[in-house]
Amino acid sequence: MKFKHVRLVGIGVTLPTQVITSDEIEHRLAPLYERLKLPAGRLELMSGITSRRIWEPGTMPSGPSIQSGNELLDASSILRSQVGCLIHASVCRDFLEPATASKVHHGLGLPQDCWVYDVSNACLGILNGAIQIATLIESGAIAAGIVVGTENSRPLLERTIETLNANHDLTRQSVKPAFASLTIGSGSCAWLLAHERLAPHASAIVAAVAQARTAFHDLCRSDDDAGGAEMQPIMDTDSERLLHEGIATGVAAMEKFLPETAWSRSDIDRTVCHQVGGKHRAMMLEALGLEISRDTVTFPWMGNTGSVALPITLADAAQRGDIQVGNRVAMLGIGSGINSVMVAANWAKTKIVGNLPN
Repeated sequence: MKFKHVRLVGIGVTLPTQVITSDEIEHRLAPLYERLKLPAGRLELMSGITSRRIWEPGTMPSGPSIQSGNELLDASSILRSQVGCLIHASVCRDFLEPATASKVHHGLGLPQDCWVYDVSNACLGILNGAIQIATLIESGAIAAGIVVGTENSRPLLERTIETLNANHDLTRQSVKPAFASLTIGSGSCAWLLAHERLAPHASAIVAAVAQARTAFHDLCRSDDDAGGAEMQPIMDTDSERLLHEGIATGVAAMEKFLPETAWSRSDIDRTVCHQVGGKHRAMMLEALGLEISRDTVTFPWMGNTGSVALPITLADAAQRGDIQVGNRVAMLGIGSGINSVMVAANWAKTKIVGNLPN
């Protein structure tokens, strides 16, 4: 899928102020660690994640999403009246019904003829939403659109700790599927996309590809449909199989990505992958034949923030100067299911707003 007229005008980021370290989580898991004689430092050693951020208790996803969107629109030359589509695309949402996008649309003061709906696809939601908006822009149906999402890891993290400490039947082997839940962090991110005539100097979205290997849909899933802000699922993740099958999915997507973009691997100046952990990153980039020195990460201090992980890391890379004007940027998304979405951009002037650390 190729695009000629789509620009990434800006990225808005809202991060929680509360930080919880891997050491703190292990301290809270002391009853489990003592029963199973697990070594301290295991969580950080296995994941490469030192800390992650969590929202204050009672935070609804729509709140940070509205903040991310408003700060982005306030800093942009795009008028609210020009926004023709709003997609809320995180795993977490306020309600099963109505769409969280409805509340966010109201909070952003967007026009009544705007397309408004939720999209959910595990860690790929924001990228999926961005491509839907890009397609509407390319077709001429709308002039601009916003995709936004907020992931709230606190309920999952707290329920996982409570469950692991209370279950005296767990063994070193049976506890493994819960490990991934302890790496999850919180955050919010919005992307504003527009037709080139509204933002001629912004970064160009040039292509996107998708790869689905849904025979492996059962390798990472929650125990029930509890999509609201107070969701407290237990995640069951076969981390090893998910790692290897996810990499295989990424390799298959890359075989589509290169001809679609007409890029070679050496043409790619910067990569941003989904933010899972150190082992995943190293193995994925090696399998894709890409240099780790050209990749940007946020997982060591943010954990895995789901659908907003790659979008926030793109903003962080731009703010830190890892991405420069003129760079070819490859966004390499992977999501449980298993699916991959890869997006190519020619970087120019995309505004970054929010509370990312300097």
